[in-house]
Amino acid sequence: MTSVWLRRVALFALTVPLIACSSSEDVPATPTPAITAPTPQVTDTVASGLDTPWGVAFLPDGAALVTERDSGRVLEIGADKQVREIARIAGTVAQGESGLLGIAVSPTFDTDRFVFLYVTTSSGNQILRVTYDGTTLTGHQVIRDGIPAARVHDGGRLQFGPDGMLYAATGEAGNPPLAQDPASLGGKILRMTMDGEPAPGNPDPVSPVYSLGHRNVQGLAFDDDGRLWASEFGQNDVDELNEIVAGGNYGWPEVEGSSGRDEYIDPVVTWPVAQASPSGIAYDDDNLWVASLRGERLWRIGIADSGIADFSTTEFFTGEYGRMRTVVTAPDGSLWLTTSNRDGRGEPTDDDDRILRIENPSLENP
Repeated sequence: MTSVWLRRVALFALTVPLIACSSSEDVPATPTPAITAPTPQVTDTVASGLDTPWGVAFLPDGAALVTERDSGRVLEIGADKQVREIARIAGTVAQGESGLLGIAVSPTFDTDRFVFLYVTTSSGNQILRVTYDGTTLTGHQVIRDGIPAARVHDGGRLQFGPDGMLYAATGEAGNPPLAQDPASLGGKILRMTMDGEPAPGNPDPVSPVYSLGHRNVQGLAFDDDGRLWASEFGQNDVDELNEIVAGGNYGWPEVEGSSGRDEYIDPVVTWPVAQASPSGIAYDDDNLWVASLRGERLWRIGIADSGIADFSTTEFFTGEYGRMRTVVTAPDGSLWLTTSNRDGRGEPTDDDDRILRIENPSLENP
């Protein structure tokens, strides 16, 4: 852990010019100077008129499954861009930030037909495994419960890793001490089998907890080298991008942002809260793409071959489409980006919420 911390300290020293603190909701964002590079372009609206789309996952045939947070609906969007409801998840409790959140498709979907959902219920947040038969979702099974739920800080992102294990991001449900409690599933990143059991090789073999000390993680992505990256909402000062290591403690609530303390891992990138509220993350060709809610922009963060962020952070679409919730890499290499203007905190247009297609953004790092 010490070597990881030493690397973080060195990286933090490089990022000082990018970091500014904000303790007020009214402090305006300070734009980061743009880096000369090709600019990604929105080329199409995949879908419109959606109700707070939260999770997007692709099937092997290229169709996308999309969750709506407040309605509890699961939608399928085919190659013809037709939107079709395939299920409503009974028992979904949508209050504040809770509801039907993340979705992930089994890496062996062709044989098992499994889809995984993160949903808030009256008894807390749960992870469901369902079967998609091409028409509807059946065989609902709770594979992991006991995840704290509240109107805020529910986490919710699901992501399969290159190891075939299911990773889940949780929040501390507005109860900060839970993030440091190893017995609680709140404020953690979990690593599980497809049955919801602790994955082999976890820091504690009888626990699904992979890392702790998180406030509210809503973005997970793996790069080509198998490294896991997570976006995290700060409180008043800074939001974070973290590289996640097994057993790592990321400091909340003792630390917001960087601390330089041995027992905690510092973030590799931070933003003033007015510029980010980072939610979904996608990876593509040595770049991480981070969708920002309050910041109303898409961030690109270049990643060097060593796996250390090179801090070439560049913003796109600032203020053009409102709040941005989820960004994913589509099978054709484009990015799909969802707006979140109907989540109670945005200013929706008649077309919101939308899924936007961004032309293949595989850009060389400057």
